[in-house]
Amino acid sequence: MFPDPSPTPSVLVVEDNALLAENYERWLAPTCAVTTVSTGERALDVVSDRTDVVFLDRRLPGQSGDAVLERIRERDIDVRVVMVTGVEPDFDILDMGFDDYLVKPVDRDDFVGTVERMTARAEFDDATREYYALSARKAALEAVKPDHELAANSEYTRIREQLTELRTDIDAAVDAFEPHDFDAAFHAIRTPGDD
Repeated sequence: MFPDPSPTPSVLVVEDNALLAENYERWLAPTCAVTTVSTGERALDVVSDRTDVVFLDRRLPGQSGDAVLERIRERDIDVRVVMVTGVEPDFDILDMGFDDYLVKPVDRDDFVGTVERMTARAEFDDATREYYALSARKAALEAVKPDHELAANSEYTRIREQLTELRTDIDAAVDAFEPHDFDAAFHAIRTPGDD
């Protein structure tokens, strides 16, 4: 028997603003199994390898979202983490282990679409996931930093170089696929009606 091609994603929302947490849960409830918590400590109690996506506010009471992210990565939990925050990104994000960065306010379509992108990425290999995560950090900075600040930052330059190397590796891997291998590899992320 074949596994369910579209299992219900398990999503953890870590948000101390009760109204926002309620909105996020309402948006996701039709398609996801949603758990909401309001502190970093509680998030660390709840998150597990069965969690697919964590939406994590950077500013939380007690333990910050940055610290929670670091603890999740130290525990080697295979989960996509999306920072959802009012904090404009700065160069410190280049070393953070998140998969995407959303600046509040976030609308329903972006929020729900992010879950879809994150769960699709779970099917990719490590190099592809790293490429997308680095691309998210780069894009978050480019949205708020002037070109001269970006050009002067060595970590930003390093990220650009890493992206170029990863892109070359990914392209080489895709080129090595036989047509039937390529179809099989991406069959899981097709949507109904694509055929």
